[in-house]
Amino acid sequence: MATDHLTVYPLPTLDRLGVAASALPEAPDVPAIVGAWLTALGAAASSPSPDISGLFIPDSHWRDILALTWDFRTFNGRDAVQAFAADRLKLVDAGSIKPVPGAMLMKPMPDLVWINAMFSFTTAQGIAFGIVRLVPASATEWKAHVVFTNLENLKAHPEQIGALRDGAPNHGKWVSGREKALAAYETESPTVLVIGGGQSGLNLAARLKVLGVRTLIVEKNARIGDNWRERYEALCLHDPVWYNHQPYFPFPTTWPVYTPAKKLGNWLENYADVLELDVWTAATVLSAAPDANGRWSVTVSRAGKPDRTFTGVPHVVFATGIGAGEGRVPEYPGAGEFKGTIIHSTQHKRAADFAGKKVVVVGACTSAHDIASELVEQGVDVTMYQRSPTYVISQKTLAQHMMRPIYWEGGPPTDVADKLAASFPHLASIELNRRRTSALAGADKALLDGLRARGFKLNNGVMDAGLLMSAVTRVGGYYMDVGASQLIIDGKIKLKADSLLASYTPTGLSFEDGSALDADVVIYATGFGDVSAFIRKLCGDKIADTIRPVWGLDKEGEMNGAWRDLGVKGLWYMTGNLSMSRFHSKHVALQIKAIEEGILKDGERYSLA
Repeated sequence: MATDHLTVYPLPTLDRLGVAASALPEAPDVPAIVGAWLTALGAAASSPSPDISGLFIPDSHWRDILALTWDFRTFNGRDAVQAFAADRLKLVDAGSIKPVPGAMLMKPMPDLVWINAMFSFTTAQGIAFGIVRLVPASATEWKAHVVFTNLENLKAHPEQIGALRDGAPNHGKWVSGREKALAAYETESPTVLVIGGGQSGLNLAARLKVLGVRTLIVEKNARIGDNWRERYEALCLHDPVWYNHQPYFPFPTTWPVYTPAKKLGNWLENYADVLELDVWTAATVLSAAPDANGRWSVTVSRAGKPDRTFTGVPHVVFATGIGAGEGRVPEYPGAGEFKGTIIHSTQHKRAADFAGKKVVVVGACTSAHDIASELVEQGVDVTMYQRSPTYVISQKTLAQHMMRPIYWEGGPPTDVADKLAASFPHLASIELNRRRTSALAGADKALLDGLRARGFKLNNGVMDAGLLMSAVTRVGGYYMDVGASQLIIDGKIKLKADSLLASYTPTGLSFEDGSALDADVVIYATGFGDVSAFIRKLCGDKIADTIRPVWGLDKEGEMNGAWRDLGVKGLWYMTGNLSMSRFHSKHVALQIKAIEEGILKDGERYSLA
C-alpha cells in the first residue's frame, strides 16, 4: 500500500533539543518531574480554554484511542496537539489525573533520553489510562514528546470479571442453561453477529460477553480452530507466547514459546468452550444487508437445517482475517499448456504430497519460506522464486531485541505491555525504527551476508523502518527467520531471483532472460486480494464502495478501518494477529457497548475529516 501520504517526524535527540548530555543530572528526580507535568496538565484540563502548548516540544504527538475522541486519532506536531486539547481536554476530570508507580529514566540510544511515565484519569463516562514520555527541553525543564491515552472501561458498565463475576452456585443447571442460550438463536437475533471464529472473532465475543452484550459467532468450519488446523502442516507461530496471550484466559506456563498451528487450533476451540461463547459451526453467512434504520438482516446457511435469517441485528462484525480475500495467483501466459499443478499456498497441506516432484514456490515471505523449508525436510526438490526484495530478521534477534523486555518472561502484565507498545505513534516511531533496523541488521550480519551471497534480494522494510511498518502497511513483505534462510544459504532451497517470470512452458516456467525452471508443481505464496471483496460478496457493491479501506495507515498514522467506524452504521472489521486481536478486541467491544447504552451517539466521534 502507498506510503507517500505519511510524514516522518524527527526524534527528540539531544542535539535537536539543544541540550548537552553533560548538562543533564545523572539521577533526576523522576517522580517530582512527572508530578509537576501531570499537575500542569490537570490545571490545563480545568481551564475553559485549555492551553498545553508550553508542556510539549514542537515535534510532539498525542495518540488517543477512544478516551477523548471515541476514535483512533494521532495528533502530530504541537499545533495539532494544542488544537485537539483546546477541543477535548475539558472532557478529562481534571482532579482525577494520578501518576501510576513505575516512572523511570530511559536512555534507549546514546543521543536519546526520556522519562517514561504512566498515569490514570477519568472522564464523565470512562476510566482511562495514559502514558507520557518527557524529554529534556533544557537542563532543568522536561516537556512531552509523546502522550498516549486509552479508554479502559465504561464507568457505568464495568466488565463482569473478578469480584463482579457471577457468584451463585449452579447445581445441575449449567448444561441446560448453555443449551437454552444457543437454542434461543433459532427465534431471536443477537445484538452482535460475528462472521468468523478465529482469534479475532473469539476475542471480541469474549470481550462483549463480559460487558453483557449478546453475541453469536458464525464459523464456516466444522470446528473452532480449523482455520489453523487445516493450513499447511509445518505452520508454527514465529511470535513468542508472551506476545500471544488471549483475553481472560492466558496460555499456561507450560506452553511452548512458539506455538504449532494445530496446537493453537485446539486451544482456540477450548477457549470458546471455557469462556462459554455462543458459536454456530459449519455455518455460512450468505448475505448481510442493512435496513433503513441501520439494522442488519443476515442470512445463515447450516448443513441439514433450513437457512436462518436474523433481522434487526444492530452490529455485524467481519472477523474473517486479512486472508479473507481470495488467494492471489498472478496470471502468466501458457498456463493452459503447463502439464503440472498450480496451487495457492492456502491450498497446500503437506510436503509429503509432492515426494519425487520438482516444486517451485513463487514468493519469498513467511509462507514461502515455511513451505520451502518443509519441502526440503521431506526431500523434495524445491526452488524459491523471489520476485521482489524481502525484509529478513532472525527470530532470535527479533525476540532478544524487539520483544524483550516488554513481551517476555517476567515482563510487565500483558495489558500494560500492550499499552506500552501502542503508546509510540507510528509516524513518531519511523526514524527510531530505521535506527533499530540498522542495528538489528548488524546483529544478523552473518545471516544477511550469506543470503546476499546466494543472490537473495533484501531490503529494510517499508520506509526502511523494518518489520512493524511492513506489517501495518503491507501485511507482509518480510520473513522472521526460523531456519529457512540457512537452507537458502546452503543451497538446499534453490533460489531464482535474477529475472522476471515471463510464461509457463509445458514442463515448467520461462523467464525474461531466456532461462527456465522445470517444475511439476508451482505453489504461489503471493498473498491475498483485498478483504473488501468478501464484504462486497456478502453486503453488495453499495456497502463495499462506501466503507473505508480496512488495512493500511491514514495520514495521521492510524489504521484506516480495522477496529473503528468503517463508515457504515453497525458494520465493523475485527482483525489482526493474536496480539492485535487481544488488544483491539476491547476497543471494538467498548464502542459497541457504548453505542448500545446510548453513551456513544451519532456525531460524538472526534474523527478525522
